[in-house]
Amino acid sequence: MLTFAPKFKHNKMLTVSNLSVQFGKRILFDEVNTTFVQGNCYGVIGANGAGKSTFLKILAGDIDPTSGRVILEPGKRMSVLNQNHNMFDEHTVLETVMMGNKVLFAVKSEMDALYADYDDKNADRIGELQVQFEEMNGWNAESDAGSMLSNLGIGSDLHYTLMADLEGKLKVRVLLAQALFGNPDVLVMDEPTNDLDFETITWLENFLANYENTVIVVSHDRHFLDSVCTHISDIDFSKINHYSGNYTFWYESSQLAAKQKAQQNKKAEEKKAELEEFIRRFSANVAKSKQATSRKKMIDKLNLDEIKPSSRRYPAIIFDVEREAGDQILHVQNLAASVDGEVLFKKVDLNMAKGDKVVVFSKDSRATTAFYEILNGNQKADEGTYDWGITTTQSYLPNDNHSFFEDGSLNLVDWLRQFVKTEEERDEVYVRGFLGKMIFSGEEALKKCTVLSGGEKVRCMLSRTVLSGGEKVRCMLSRMMMIRANVLMLDEPTNHLDLESITAFNNSLKNFKGSVLFTTHDHEFAQTVANRVLEITPNGVIDRYMTFDEYLDDDKVQELRKKMYN
Repeated sequence: MLTFAPKFKHNKMLTVSNLSVQFGKRILFDEVNTTFVQGNCYGVIGANGAGKSTFLKILAGDIDPTSGRVILEPGKRMSVLNQNHNMFDEHTVLETVMMGNKVLFAVKSEMDALYADYDDKNADRIGELQVQFEEMNGWNAESDAGSMLSNLGIGSDLHYTLMADLEGKLKVRVLLAQALFGNPDVLVMDEPTNDLDFETITWLENFLANYENTVIVVSHDRHFLDSVCTHISDIDFSKINHYSGNYTFWYESSQLAAKQKAQQNKKAEEKKAELEEFIRRFSANVAKSKQATSRKKMIDKLNLDEIKPSSRRYPAIIFDVEREAGDQILHVQNLAASVDGEVLFKKVDLNMAKGDKVVVFSKDSRATTAFYEILNGNQKADEGTYDWGITTTQSYLPNDNHSFFEDGSLNLVDWLRQFVKTEEERDEVYVRGFLGKMIFSGEEALKKCTVLSGGEKVRCMLSRTVLSGGEKVRCMLSRMMMIRANVLMLDEPTNHLDLESITAFNNSLKNFKGSVLFTTHDHEFAQTVANRVLEITPNGVIDRYMTFDEYLDDDKVQELRKKMYN
């Protein structure tokens, strides 16, 4: 329950006091005490099921804790990114954004109603409301809301459109504008980058990196967390601990601390020197980053005592190749595809060489999926050809993996056996050992690989007898590792994965000796894996040997992109 208390010292915007949450016998939070301070951006992380979204709902007042309370400083305003995309369908886009500041919108609504039924009796009340409206900068509210929408890619031609008439991805942007509107004192957001393109995410990163109030955010986007966070709030062992720095610092420092913990014989002075050198190196990297802002100076306040090992488990994702490929990997010529008469892409030419790791992307996700489906023989192209090199073997992770889990009779051990290459690999001990490395241990290896109806899925997920979305992706990755192909194709591979799996997956692809074609909304994935960018559009293809950041920052490329999509 959200309550108010006497004014805090030291700009403590939000305090969590003795917070406990229990569902049946399961304890999610146990006597959590913590504060969120003005000017800081807190990235809330934790393993799947740790309670990240539940914690944000408690902060927002949508869920009551079992005990304890959340205390917002008096006179301060909290804004929450709304997850109900249909809640404002009867309102215009502009109205929806302004409703983000509830007090201001209430004053405006009352004032408009009194003007519509004006008489002398209303005059004094209208005067009072006008004073309040002026103090809240209300006369600029519409233009401020319009500007926010434009920055998020919602043009002025849509500002007076009903929300009900917007497509889903545009609604997400409007609700994000609503959360940001009016400079809230505490901003709470759960996965704000979902369904946003890279340009919009970059705008949001820059906006939040310079935001002077308190931000509390859950995200699986590591680039986003690195760009905006001054602190990481780690949910572990039913507690919440804040650590200075962004996600990469938290991850690398926790790995270093775990390594040092294992080095029992290493002297304390040597460990301290190693940690101090790590902090110096990290601080220097942040200072050089193009994302460096006044917020990043928080790194200077890093404390050695804060660095602790994490209890996280990371899957062992290792892609080996059965044989090395030759120089010619893939030749694509004049490839084209459409759906219901609408062109997805055309004139796609690609000559992929050994060692190429290509991020394939488009403003239309249907285009990239069609591209992979054609290359895997699952869909016919409208025109054009493609030829794989004779020394290549391919393995594909589709965006929709539904068809791989249709046989509900198979448990996970038997499912993975379908893809083994030797009799030794068929052995249950071997398969269970393999699954254990992918964090399917003990009884989890006997879960059913099945596709269920909505109600069945809920019941089985509660009893944990079938696979979740993230577990299915880990199954698909296990399958790919078994195949040992020298070319990997990955269509949105990080969907449904937790941060631990994404990080392990990312590191594995960086070290992979073969070639890769992949599509992702994970900026860090694209930047650290790809050495080539292929953008497919309705009017042709843009193909550049450069990093993803270089591609997005190249003025000539951006001019060409505008032409290609018009």
